[in-house]
Amino acid sequence: MKVGIIGYGSMGKMLVDQFAASGKIKNQFLLVSNRTKEKLKTLPAGANACNNNRELACLADIVFLCVKPGDLKEIIEEIRPDLKHESILVSLNGSVPFALMEKISAGKIAKVIPSLTAEINRSQTLVCYNQYIEEEDKAQLKELLECIGDIIELPENEIGMGAELVSCMPGFIASIFDVICRCAKKHTEIPASQVIHMVLKTMTATGELMLKNGSSFEEIVSRVATKGGITEEGTKVINERFPAVADQLFEKTLEKRKQTAECAAKCF
Repeated sequence: MKVGIIGYGSMGKMLVDQFAASGKIKNQFLLVSNRTKEKLKTLPAGANACNNNRELACLADIVFLCVKPGDLKEIIEEIRPDLKHESILVSLNGSVPFALMEKISAGKIAKVIPSLTAEINRSQTLVCYNQYIEEEDKAQLKELLECIGDIIELPENEIGMGAELVSCMPGFIASIFDVICRCAKKHTEIPASQVIHMVLKTMTATGELMLKNGSSFEEIVSRVATKGGITEEGTKVINERFPAVADQLFEKTLEKRKQTAECAAKCF
């Protein structure tokens, strides 16, 4: 199986590096094309830098499209004549619906939304498929993508919210705990770097504890926030103030996602 990646930006490079490191695909079967050829000099040893997108499409069995929504139509139109009949197109953009892409290439298309945590092989990677994808294709993609973490299959209409929960979430979590650490620093002489380290280690350990024991959030709160105790005072503030922030967060991001989809649709 030959895997092609069009677009060697942040996401494209991550996929190339992880596929190469995993050994799932031999480097000579990794094909990469990019608008700026200079970037391809950093490819893993043995991976193939293609002269253009059409050359890549001729050879690849799976073609990952790691490009901006506004460039997707142009790329699919460019490579369509050269795609193999059974090739799978994989868009890393959830904003453009299958219906629009199928107007240009009515073949096998999947959407794949990885998380930043793919860099440490712990992505919660979302996938969805159009009507032409067969079970064998799903198994092939799953086996390939498992090198970056877990695979979660969702219907196309849930990919947006799914992306908020896995792809956007590292940014949301980092923002939340950045605020907590900065506020904590106002009340202590502990160095900022140590505050951050303490919070990060506690955050990751709490998540691992919950997953290992199958604990709910409520169970963790009840074990730590004893009645009339110090932690309870903090959880009261969070439960009183934070729900409004969380609601606004999802309202704003989902609205922005809708606008992005509308802009992408105009390109088609």
